[in-house]
Amino acid sequence: MPALYQQIKDFIVRGIQDGSWRAGDRLPSENELVTRFGMSRMTVNRALRELVEQGRIVRVAGVGSFVAEGKPQSTLLHIANLAEEIRQRGHDYLCEVLRVERVSAPVEVAAALDLRAGASVFHAVCVHREDGVPVQLEDRYVNPRMAPTFGAQDFSRLQPSEFLVRNVPFDQMEHVVDAVLPTPEQAGLLAITPGDPCLLLTRRTWSGGVPVTVVRCLHPGSRYRLGSRFRADGPPLVG
Repeated sequence: MPALYQQIKDFIVRGIQDGSWRAGDRLPSENELVTRFGMSRMTVNRALRELVEQGRIVRVAGVGSFVAEGKPQSTLLHIANLAEEIRQRGHDYLCEVLRVERVSAPVEVAAALDLRAGASVFHAVCVHREDGVPVQLEDRYVNPRMAPTFGAQDFSRLQPSEFLVRNVPFDQMEHVVDAVLPTPEQAGLLAITPGDPCLLLTRRTWSGGVPVTVVRCLHPGSRYRLGSRFRADGPPLVG
């Protein structure tokens, strides 16, 4: 039998999943849950606290607990097709291309791509929108040796990561996630304030040992979640 606090968590999660409670709905109070389950206030509090940590609910002091707004989740174990993910949710997707250019690689980019400083690379900046709301700011550099036609693509039709996956099969990938605050310019592009926390996913890929791309994907923390599920033997469970 599940631990006592887990029984309460399961009760609330089932209610959210079956539609009994929708985003923004008020949940039973601590006192109501104590009475319903015959458990201590400490046990109930632990269940609610863990649900807050998992992003399932929000608690407002002196008011109560409410179902949290759902946030899209993207896996860390494969290169997600953001357009497909959004459309599968029944929402509209738009890739707003702000810049596609050939530039001299900054020092840190050159190091990431194993190029000399100042080498010519492709640079693309895009804002990805879900139902018109910005959910990702993509800042990407591409090794032209590995993708010579990158700069000629129409990324409103085929997003940059999808183009690279189709045309430059990778055999190695690195993901690093940081919690950051956006710059004023980034905040403006994402329609948030500079004080709003963000998740920054930095990805590098290689093909045959040669770096293909380094990209920084900035997500508003209030609108997006990054996560993954995998078996102990390693292969990711995608779906």
